[in-house]
Amino acid sequence: MNVPQELRSCHTGVYEGYFFEGHIPAEDIARFLKEKPKDMIGLAVPDMPQGSPGMEQGMGREPYSVYYVKKDGSYGVWARH
Repeated sequence: MNVPQELRSCHTGVYEGYFFEGHIPAEDIARFLKEKPKDMIGLAVPDMPQGSPGMEQGMGREPYSVYYVKKDGSYGVWARH
């Protein structure tokens, strides 16, 4: 996997040749797989933000971004939560 160091998290999944790193909401994965962007290699949520899927303990919730990663290693924001 070519997950940039600054986007790495705790879990990595691979599906249909794409990687999915961290606690990514299901709707973001579904949209990504529907669009199948040819210049991208995956999605990532760095760290383990409070309120992201699987991290819903307690009352706290912090804003976080889901990042896309392109084949050339560049990345940007896919979604904000």
